[in-house]
Amino acid sequence: MAVLPILSYPDPRLRTIAAPVKEVDAEIKTLISDMIETMYAADGIGLAASQVDRHIQLIVMDLSENRDTPMVFINPKVTPLVEEKQPYEEGCLSVPDVYDKVERPSKVRIEALDADGEPIDEIAEGLLAVCIQHEMDHLNGVIFVDYLSRLKQTRARDKVKKVLKIREKQSQQAAKQPEATNV
Repeated sequence: MAVLPILSYPDPRLRTIAAPVKEVDAEIKTLISDMIETMYAADGIGLAASQVDRHIQLIVMDLSENRDTPMVFINPKVTPLVEEKQPYEEGCLSVPDVYDKVERPSKVRIEALDADGEPIDEIAEGLLAVCIQHEMDHLNGVIFVDYLSRLKQTRARDKVKKVLKIREKQSQQAAKQPEATNV
């Protein structure tokens, strides 16, 4: 398993429409494992393949408290079951340190394949409904900041640039630290 690099907003590759997965084979299963490891390493609850520059219809999520119950959705289809929308504070691994309210349908039906290629058909509410819709947006080239005003989008872009600069500086400083030697 490997931690994959996550694309950051406003990278144009995040706008790519994902293609359906043709077959759940060993390569897809490896990608699933890598995406789950990447999601955990980044302290996220969901990750779409588009965010790791693989433009296929694959989503991993884990909403459990102990972070030990990963879910996999291949070729997902999400259907809203209610017209009412509820606001929910969202964040995104591709838009680090930016959070804002987005309104989405509060109840949806999820149809997909699981990690073994078996069909899933379930009704989702609450955080699962929000998260699957957020990740589905990634597969369609949409980022949660697209729901915000132009001013908030500009602020998000500026904040991401600042966060990435700080992270780069921190990793450069860590690379300069002398390694400890065992005596």
